[in-house]
Amino acid sequence: MKPFIAKPVRAKSIDREGLEQAALLKEVTLRYPVAAKLIFHVPNGGHRHKLVAIKLKEQGVKAGVPDLVLPMARGGYFGLYIEFKATAPHDAAVSPAQDAYLQALTDQGYLAIVCRGHFDAIEAIRAYLLQPQTKAAA
Repeated sequence: MKPFIAKPVRAKSIDREGLEQAALLKEVTLRYPVAAKLIFHVPNGGHRHKLVAIKLKEQGVKAGVPDLVLPMARGGYFGLYIEFKATAPHDAAVSPAQDAYLQALTDQGYLAIVCRGHFDAIEAIRAYLLQPQTKAAA
């Protein structure tokens, strides 16, 4: 009979990116209430059951779509897209699909950027909102 060997207890993973993004949205709500009403998160990531993932893909989920969308036209852009990454050492690389999607959005007249952490993102949002509103041509 083999001796009993306890399995090492694996620490529960912490969604650092999610925590930082939630802190960002709280600050946006306090500082920029008009923007807070419009900004939204695209829940594209995460692990899902295979059948759920298939259904979501059929419904239009696409790899690489940025995490946050602010549909306010400023500075000649039609809106702001942010690919949000946690700060180091918990950050992740921008995937090729994310990089391609950011470029495609840029090509369509959006400001599409990567922000690393809450402070980087709030500064990017502040700078974006300080730009004059983009007016539609008549």
